[in-house]
Amino acid sequence: MSKHTYDMGLIGNCAYLALIRKDTSVAWLCWPRFDSSFVFGSLLDRQKGGSFAILPASADFQSNQYYVENTNVLCTEIECADGAYRVTDFAPRFPQYDRYYKPLMVVRKLEPLAGAPRVRVSCQPMGSYGEQTLGRRRSSNHIAYLGLEEEIRLTTNIPLTYILDEELFVLNETKYLVLTYGAPLEAPLESTVEQFLRSTEDYWRQWVKSTSIGSFYQAQVLRSALALKIHQYEDTGAIIAACTTSLPEAPGSTRNWDYRYCWMRDTYYTLTAFNNIGHFEEMERYFHYIVNTTAGAKDRYQPLYGISGRAKLTEEELPLEGYLGNQPVRIGNDAYTHIQNDVYGQVMLALLPLYVDRRFASKERAATAKLMYQTLGLIQQTMDMPDAGLWEFRHIAQYHCYTYLFHWAGAQAAGKLARYLGNPDMETLADELAEQASSKIEGCFDPRRGVYTNAIGSPHLDASTMQLILMGYLDPASDLARTHLVELEKELKTPNGLFYRYRHADDFGTPETTFLICSFWYVEALACVGRLDDAIREFEHLISYTNHVGLLSEDVDARTGSQWGNFPQAYSHVGLVNAAYRIAKKLDLPNFL
Repeated sequence: MSKHTYDMGLIGNCAYLALIRKDTSVAWLCWPRFDSSFVFGSLLDRQKGGSFAILPASADFQSNQYYVENTNVLCTEIECADGAYRVTDFAPRFPQYDRYYKPLMVVRKLEPLAGAPRVRVSCQPMGSYGEQTLGRRRSSNHIAYLGLEEEIRLTTNIPLTYILDEELFVLNETKYLVLTYGAPLEAPLESTVEQFLRSTEDYWRQWVKSTSIGSFYQAQVLRSALALKIHQYEDTGAIIAACTTSLPEAPGSTRNWDYRYCWMRDTYYTLTAFNNIGHFEEMERYFHYIVNTTAGAKDRYQPLYGISGRAKLTEEELPLEGYLGNQPVRIGNDAYTHIQNDVYGQVMLALLPLYVDRRFASKERAATAKLMYQTLGLIQQTMDMPDAGLWEFRHIAQYHCYTYLFHWAGAQAAGKLARYLGNPDMETLADELAEQASSKIEGCFDPRRGVYTNAIGSPHLDASTMQLILMGYLDPASDLARTHLVELEKELKTPNGLFYRYRHADDFGTPETTFLICSFWYVEALACVGRLDDAIREFEHLISYTNHVGLLSEDVDARTGSQWGNFPQAYSHVGLVNAAYRIAKKLDLPNFL
């Protein structure tokens, strides 16, 4: 069986994200928001997905795609029979007038490199997930695409006839294409694009320079940090799991989900990653999103919310062919209705730094003390309630070990806050709940095997219980922690070091692919229990599962090493950042500022 990888690079500016194939085509772009309909979606349907590509005359060509070092500027070089050319794609982002300029604008710079290559430019954006073909209006120096709420405009110095008719032309000088949604580019084309390119490269290089990381596999950590950064929707601070929907966890599995939302249950890991690389601004924006979203909640917190904090994310299926024919294609995500009670502990841990991290001002704490107490009350209410667990089982409710771990950790956080605030009532409640949660966790212990199972009364093992070690519930130096990890290895680890979430059947059968963030948790756990050589070896193996530009998927097929699941997966990159940090700390490597 051949190895499948996502042969695409990612660009973005914290207002939108786009995936560019190695053949220069824009495979995926949603406007005006991360969770809007695609305007280019050939990733999910070759006919209805529209097109935006710069292709050579012959289908026989070689491609090389790479990032400009320490940036999110993507270059694709095409070598064909009559020459070679380079397409530089980027989403402008740079400081302007005391804020960041981040327009809904795809900029494409087209340069001849050798010979006299003949190229064909196609540009056909779509609306309503491929159901709406847009009208076209030719103007003096641009093409307007009409029919959406706002105008899409392609401004270019390529003769418009060649684009409208998709005719070949000889590329003998640098050309520019600027595609905008809403506000168009109304400035000199060549000089403006060149200035935008320089300013965007400078922005990303300065951002990288302000990143505090160890010297352990720096290049991979920086690429993960750059990818993670642009998954934050800066307008609200939300961080989405991935920019795509319905890329299958395994071919034919029907596990095709929309990941363009913010999962509250991943909050702790994401904030930890930004803290580990020393980026405070992103943490702060995410704090504000969490506070705004949870403040409006009544009797429970959902596992996920929209990027605006929208609660209702109704799931529906679209009449699209699907990625490589994999159906269904879904938008929305029914998991918003699920009961996943670990979310309360996640929120408590996320909010705690507002009090214990001195970089936050007191005014930022004021609104959250009441919220923390409210969240502690929700932990109390759900202590004896089964839930769907972090893997979002759709028809299975259990008393999950992972949920009780976050009840315990959330209560511990509340206890720290209570002592900080001098609130004895809150402290007493927090201590009681931590003790109750600990008792529930112990109810998951299998003394015969010396391992914690996934739920009370269940024999099954789950990679999420590695968090018992990572979060300090189990002393990493103890025999119990080491034995627990060994038992998980026996059941869930593949011969090539990948980790399954679990191996028992769920609503859709037995999982076929491994979940990358679990493999990175495994690396962290190895480092924690003192198996540092093993941790380094496994980390080095995991980074071989990136694609050609260093991006990670959600899942990996253990047999073939194929990438599957939504792409790129922000939490896989979170896992890489946190695992590298844990190893670097154990190695006592110097930080580079």
